[in-house]
Amino acid sequence: MSRTISDFAAEEERRVLSLRPVLAPSHHKYGDHPHQAYDLWPAEDPDAPLVILLHGGYWRYDRMHLTPFAAYLAKNGFTTVLPGFRRAGGAGGYPATFDDIALLVDTIPAGRPYVLAGHCSGGHLALWAGARGLLPEGSPWHTTELPTAVLALAPITDLAGTIREDLSNGAGLELLGPADRVESLLPSVDPLTMLRGPGTTGVPTVVLHGEVDEELPHEQFTGYMSVHTDAELVTLPGTGHYTLIEPGSPASRSVIETLARLSRTHCS
Repeated sequence: MSRTISDFAAEEERRVLSLRPVLAPSHHKYGDHPHQAYDLWPAEDPDAPLVILLHGGYWRYDRMHLTPFAAYLAKNGFTTVLPGFRRAGGAGGYPATFDDIALLVDTIPAGRPYVLAGHCSGGHLALWAGARGLLPEGSPWHTTELPTAVLALAPITDLAGTIREDLSNGAGLELLGPADRVESLLPSVDPLTMLRGPGTTGVPTVVLHGEVDEELPHEQFTGYMSVHTDAELVTLPGTGHYTLIEPGSPASRSVIETLARLSRTHCS
């Protein structure tokens, strides 16, 4: 779907996505595939809270645009993991992308409490990973070892809506396609569908978004909140889609404060 955005939104997108990538201090693997790798930014304090940060890009693009924000989180007291995974349009899509997210969150924390955060499509994957306990026990992705908390930043929560609205020129179908199998897949991959009935994942969850986000329909946020009975919604006035991941912005300070609260309350 072609979209018309304001000058404000266009400038925000250009400014944040043109930030120079930041090289991580160390790189590691969580699996055998070349995309099953992650960057690690340790905080100064070896006992700092752990954050696993899932990048956006409509399941297509790599994680380089989020390296400045990962480095920013580390400077603000969070040991930060930024993983890669197989992506739509290449080696990923259903089921490989979901296989990788399940593998990385089951492997990287090594039993340590952690907040799972994600932006946009990374927010979808974070919410999905937090809902894996709702999957049938026979599912290869079912687990009772869930994130300590989830912070979804301007997340995609509704894959059916994403496909219906044709967001980012067919990104949802590129992830799940062909179209005739989408409905049968939603109960295992779509956070909104998975929550209908249970009403909660049992994982403390915060959805944080900008009031003037022009990238996603706001029903992606409000629709999810209508079914997740104990999730928390934080709406930042005057904030767009990308400023959430812009180091040093007022919105990024809200992200830091929310991560600190979730870590203090649930990871201590």
